[in-house]
Amino acid sequence: MTGNQTRQTFLDFFAQRGHRVVPSSSLVPANDPTLLFTNAGMNQFKDVFLGQEKRDYTRATTSQKCVRAGGKHNDLENVGYTRRHHTFFEMLGNFSFGDYFKAEAIEFAWELVTRVYGLEKERLYITVFREDDDAEELWQSVAGVPKSRIFRLDEKDNFWQMGETGPCGPCSEIHYDLGPEAAEPGREREEFPLDGGGRFVEIWNLVFMQFDRDEAGRFTPLPRPSIDTGLGLERVAAVLQGKLSNYDTDLIAPIIHRAAEIFGVSFGADPRVDTALRINADHVRATEFLIHDGVIPSNEGRGYVLRKIMRRAMRNARLIGQEQPYLYKLTGFVAELMRPAYPELMESVARVARVVKEEEHRYATTFLLAEKVFQDEVKSVANGVLPGPVAFRLYDTYGLALDEQQEMARERDLTIDLAGFEREMQGQRERARASWRGGDTKGGVRAPVWQAILEQNGRTKFLGYSQLDAVSKVAALVVDQNQVNAVEAGEHAELVLDQTPFYAETGGQVGDRGTLEDAVGRVVAQVETVYPAIPGLTSHKIRALSHIAVGSELKAHVEAGERHATMRNHTATHLLHAALRQVLGPHVKQAGSVVEPPRLRFDFTHYAALDRAELQEIERIVNEQIRENSLVTTDILPIEQALATGAMALFGEKYGDQVRVVSIPGFSKELCGGTHVSRAGDIGVFKVVSEGSISAGVRRIEAVTGEEGVSRFQRSSDAVSRLAQMLRVAEPELVEQIERTLAENRTLARELEQTKNRLAQASVHDLESRAKVVNGVSVLATRVDGMDRAQMRTLADSLRNKWKSAVIVLGAAEGDSVSIIAAVTKDLTGKVQAGKLVGLVAQAVGGKGGGRPDLAEGGGKDAAALDGALTTAREFATAAL
Repeated sequence: MTGNQTRQTFLDFFAQRGHRVVPSSSLVPANDPTLLFTNAGMNQFKDVFLGQEKRDYTRATTSQKCVRAGGKHNDLENVGYTRRHHTFFEMLGNFSFGDYFKAEAIEFAWELVTRVYGLEKERLYITVFREDDDAEELWQSVAGVPKSRIFRLDEKDNFWQMGETGPCGPCSEIHYDLGPEAAEPGREREEFPLDGGGRFVEIWNLVFMQFDRDEAGRFTPLPRPSIDTGLGLERVAAVLQGKLSNYDTDLIAPIIHRAAEIFGVSFGADPRVDTALRINADHVRATEFLIHDGVIPSNEGRGYVLRKIMRRAMRNARLIGQEQPYLYKLTGFVAELMRPAYPELMESVARVARVVKEEEHRYATTFLLAEKVFQDEVKSVANGVLPGPVAFRLYDTYGLALDEQQEMARERDLTIDLAGFEREMQGQRERARASWRGGDTKGGVRAPVWQAILEQNGRTKFLGYSQLDAVSKVAALVVDQNQVNAVEAGEHAELVLDQTPFYAETGGQVGDRGTLEDAVGRVVAQVETVYPAIPGLTSHKIRALSHIAVGSELKAHVEAGERHATMRNHTATHLLHAALRQVLGPHVKQAGSVVEPPRLRFDFTHYAALDRAELQEIERIVNEQIRENSLVTTDILPIEQALATGAMALFGEKYGDQVRVVSIPGFSKELCGGTHVSRAGDIGVFKVVSEGSISAGVRRIEAVTGEEGVSRFQRSSDAVSRLAQMLRVAEPELVEQIERTLAENRTLARELEQTKNRLAQASVHDLESRAKVVNGVSVLATRVDGMDRAQMRTLADSLRNKWKSAVIVLGAAEGDSVSIIAAVTKDLTGKVQAGKLVGLVAQAVGGKGGGRPDLAEGGGKDAAALDGALTTAREFATAAL
């Protein structure tokens, strides 16, 4: 059975048993700061398990793309050296949200594994949590597994929890016996559950979420126990294909062989080469999927981890002789190989290849620098040992891997302090874990107060798509994360209404501002911003102007001018996105946005600066759509149906089962929860203000619309009109006149410079008469007012070249400002240094300076002290000679 068939068989099996087939979520977790990357099938259902989100199904199945290469779950260092470690992998899973529980989960798993996949029952072993009597009994009664093949293990192996508090429960795992040939030599006779030799492989983990753990460690049964399972696709594919290593399956082996072709090597002939090929096959899968999902190599966060993955692949390829860029050639191969399950990869093939190739060039340059730093460091090594902190700095700052350092050290008969290196590495791991924990909250629940309010009052009803005013009831007041019954004038608080016209900041659109009024129209609070406290619950940050109590009715009023401006800008981002794809190509994807009243900011994937013609064409297309004044339509559709219509979804955004599709017919269609104008013509006008790069492969456009756009045009037109009047030409001739004027100015500037240089050269004879000869050395310290630094430098060089052995100090004053140049011929720098002379003069005139022993510059602010300072410099030089 092929890997693709294994995946599809799993999904079909559960679909036939009432499970909704849910597409894989992005590798960039949506709205979850506790996760670096999506690393398990349950990530996208986290809020469902926590009770913070409701879906229209209670059974689901997925094939989830996952990455484990940073934070708590980090397999990176083992990848390539073992049979089953990966950075990128797929997790097949079935989920029950308060529907079925242990009996059905066990029955489904056993049926799929033994009857559908056809694995021999005699080669399967089961583990359960040591206290889970139910699971042990069900494996026997439902699946017919003999008790002799069921093993009780402790909490470390068979108990799962989402966090320190929150949903948790026992696990049950299915293991497969690969046979004695899979064991390490000498460990062929080990019996399950002993697995030091690699003979037994875990293929499926069933998590029985049945408890809620509190801060004191107490377990309370959940009212609706749930199921979360994970079956590793690569592992089960290896079993079904009779392979001992995941890398030998048809999911990964073709990549290995393609890499071997590019490298000009053979797989299976050399263990070191084989390791490098396995590393590259795994890492290019992670690279392809991460970049497709919007991650760009960088020096922080997810981009940093991606860069580490890519550079680990490149390092290992270099160690077996691959010096030229190659990784970019493999990404397209991966996209084609994975196309049956992920056809969307084909849309970004060119973009991914460009990103990867640029990173390969950057790495080649960086390695040369790292190699030079290594060579500098080993010059000061004592006792033949490179210190651990130095090795770690080379690894962490310059990207020089430890194995590369060891190889380079061996060439010089050196060793590396591995214990010291490991201490530094452990410190970094702890800092990284602390950093990611910093975004965590207990059990994944964001501030328990909000969950309590949601349970007490239900979801906030949003009215703002159709109205900007509403009479609402105060459902809750929160001060410092605690519920209060009332607030008084002057207090800052967060307020929850039963229904609201205020838009909560999300999807790049800022939260609304406005006021809350009482029954007689008196303003009782200023609404400063609005945001989603947790899914389904909207918090209004307010400044109270008078007494407000829970239960009171208030009139919520959104600031209409700001909202309408924001709506214009939001709809304009959709037009801009579509225009960018039309002009630049379908590889363009939104990478972020900010939509607020005065302007819009739109980040997008593209690998080159936009030229003037491209920007003008984009502006033209957007304004053409505005003039056509098409109706902006909104439809509420199931997510699968919406995507099937061609609506664009954004990387990293989290969507529910029902989504809003915002369309400008025939031009743009996107999933969007924001607020928009009714017709494109309401935008008025669109004008790009700036375009530039914000990171590798990501560009940013800022633009204005409506009144801001008109103001921008008026300011520009006024500036053009005033320039035309100043230059006494008609506006159509303005550019040509400015070009002529600039050319004339450049010519005059050159002529002036030449004249000044001639005057400076002419003054050489005069300056010679001012010089003193001390022991055969010409010493000159004098003023040359009227010269700029460049002329002073030219004059000093001329004198130095003419005199052959000389000390020259020149000073010039213009107003209170002083410029200083000192020049010393090289035969004298052992006695007199230009830097010291400049420092001496600069200090006297209230400034500073410095430079080389033979040439230095400085400046100051006290022109009146210049003559005395020059005299001091002359005396200093004379004494030194």
